[in-house]
Amino acid sequence: MRSHNDRSNTMRAKARMRAVFITKLTVSTAAALVLSLPQAALRPAAAQEQERTARVGTMPFDIPAQSLASALNAFGRQSGLQVSLAAATSRGVTSTAVKGDFTPQEALARLLEGTGTRHSITADGTAIVTARHLSPLVTGSVEDGSTTLERITVDGQQAGEGDVAELNITAEDLERRNPANIQDVFREEPSVKVGSSLPMSQKVYVHGIEETNLAVSIDGSRQNNKVFHHNATTLIDPSLLKAVSVDEGVAPADAGPGALAGSIKYETKDVSDFLDGNGFGGFLNSSYNTNGGIFTNGIAGYGRQDGLEFLGYFNLGRGDNFSAGNGSEVLGTGTHFLSGIGKVSYQFESGDRVEISHEGINDDAARPFRANMIHTTGARPFEPVLRDYDLKRTNTVLTYTDETPEGWWDPKLVLAYGQTEVGTTVYLRPGLTPSSYPITGTTSTFNGKFENRFNFDIGTVTAGVDFYNDEAELGDLFEPGVEKASNVGAYVQARLQPFERARVSFGGRADRQWFTGTTEKEWDNSGLSGNISGEYDLVPEFLTAKAGYSHVWAGIPLAENFIMNPNWSYLPDPVPTTADNYVLGLAARYEGFSLEGSIFRTDIDNARAARYAVGSAYIRRHVESEGFSIGAGYDWGDGYVRVKYVDIDTQIDGRPADSDTGTYLATPVGRIFTISAAHTFTDWGLTVGGDVEIAPEYQDTFKAYEVVNTFIEYKPPSHQNLTLRAEVKNLFDETYADRATYGQEFGVVTPLYQPGRSFVLTLRATF
Repeated sequence: MRSHNDRSNTMRAKARMRAVFITKLTVSTAAALVLSLPQAALRPAAAQEQERTARVGTMPFDIPAQSLASALNAFGRQSGLQVSLAAATSRGVTSTAVKGDFTPQEALARLLEGTGTRHSITADGTAIVTARHLSPLVTGSVEDGSTTLERITVDGQQAGEGDVAELNITAEDLERRNPANIQDVFREEPSVKVGSSLPMSQKVYVHGIEETNLAVSIDGSRQNNKVFHHNATTLIDPSLLKAVSVDEGVAPADAGPGALAGSIKYETKDVSDFLDGNGFGGFLNSSYNTNGGIFTNGIAGYGRQDGLEFLGYFNLGRGDNFSAGNGSEVLGTGTHFLSGIGKVSYQFESGDRVEISHEGINDDAARPFRANMIHTTGARPFEPVLRDYDLKRTNTVLTYTDETPEGWWDPKLVLAYGQTEVGTTVYLRPGLTPSSYPITGTTSTFNGKFENRFNFDIGTVTAGVDFYNDEAELGDLFEPGVEKASNVGAYVQARLQPFERARVSFGGRADRQWFTGTTEKEWDNSGLSGNISGEYDLVPEFLTAKAGYSHVWAGIPLAENFIMNPNWSYLPDPVPTTADNYVLGLAARYEGFSLEGSIFRTDIDNARAARYAVGSAYIRRHVESEGFSIGAGYDWGDGYVRVKYVDIDTQIDGRPADSDTGTYLATPVGRIFTISAAHTFTDWGLTVGGDVEIAPEYQDTFKAYEVVNTFIEYKPPSHQNLTLRAEVKNLFDETYADRATYGQEFGVVTPLYQPGRSFVLTLRATF
């Protein structure tokens, strides 16, 4: 441990852009794969005549509520119609259940209810699904879904078909959970654990692997946040979120570089989440938590006028320390944050859309000296119990898309800059001058990508190039240090339905990285990554088998800022980190019932575990995570119940992982059960629900706990702009630390306990 501290008018212009990008992109990355496909599949989807006649009468449909892509796939099989969907429209969206006898067009309209999409029916009988805020592609189209069609084609692709390891948390999920922090976002997902009760020190673990080993992005912007092991890796205000998607282990090539154990994609809210057409509006959101007297108040304003959109949102939280289940005050846990987001976008008549967004959060308060624990008996006597921390994270993203894609032209361009800064104080031994001084760790990333999605009759191929330029800097009075890493990559990912009962996703990427150490010595390396995964319907509409594999090359990761040593020897020479991921599973569903199980494994080789010592710049670790998960549920339209269980074993260098050796690598998890349920009394506007987490004793050092959360929410039928919510968190006042919290296995560490029983009242008003 370091001695000073634990540290975007016209169509001609548009055509020229298309020519340039298509030439570069297809020649350099997609040609080989595209030419290998059958010729019948290579014709652009918009030009193909493979349209099927829809039945005039009704037919039976039984499509449970599920991800929109999967639901449209089921609709296509049951109706006999060709169906696909734009990925950007479908990600993180859940369909409405459809059960009974309907015409295909009636079934489609019902399925899309509440999904934030619209289907426009053209004069020649083509239905196009787009995001609700986008203009219909053909003037004069009908939008109520009741026209008798000769054929139906849904433009785009089925997102994620064959991406078997994807976990989606939708806008509806987030609204129901009403998360106060990232831990609440994932609290019904036992395969994703979040340690610590303090948002500014919460870290996310997927199958027990720490998030710095995943490709993490916010609105398409890569995150580079490995600053201080006592702080959160990606601090984000969940009230800003629209959806979260997690690739657990096997990730596609277009998830970005460094997806060693998968990816996490955070998506923030847009104007389209609040307005269907032109207009202005806003909302107020206020909550009070009795445990700590925490007030949180958010205000937003947004508007749209033709192609122009804007959104602004600020959220302020203030409160005192909370108490654990045993009634003791947990020092350094006061709430003191400010978060916000601003977005401006413009969509031209040509369909070209440009958006710029800026999002950030600042947490500034007194925290435990080591912010991810209360205390350790190994602390130096001159260290205070609390010290001030100032954590700032910002994310600025410029995005270009074409919202009227034409066959082989469906581009996306992203340029982004992100930064995370942690400032605190170093305290020296008595008698030294100065006795204390400020210290700052800063990580930054400038990154971007350009990709194009090629639409074919049997699916899509996404090809692109991306880059990042990351820097980690320690501003220390005596020993400042800087590490840098730059990377350029090219990737191709195909998502195809080669025949009726199968979906497959496969792709690869090539990366070249340049790494510079604190001594300014440079290394450059290159490597290849590949993935393949798929689903096969053993019994259509009932039983599906799935499997996936990926090999990932991630280059040399940057070290944590606060342990950087300007005198590191970097011997032996740094070696790129690689990983292999495997998943195999089955999923069954019948009349609202579902049952799913999978086994998984991740092996990470040459994982970097740096320490401050001169010879410890590149300690290599081998990290393993393996286990299985089981989930069951029943959805009855107005409600659901779900039970999930996971058993995860993590090892480092062949030994059981612990939270100290596993810093920035892995953490012990063990067995976790979750149960969640909710029901809406539609006529009354009332929803009741709750969730339970059960963690049995593990390794004789992790104590068992059972936590129950409940809520009741009321939306007055006569005042749909109001939402009143009351919830009780930790109903039975359990004294516990979340399984992924640091230090529970060490008798010398007092871990951060979760809040005891907490009553939370929330009022939301839109206008």
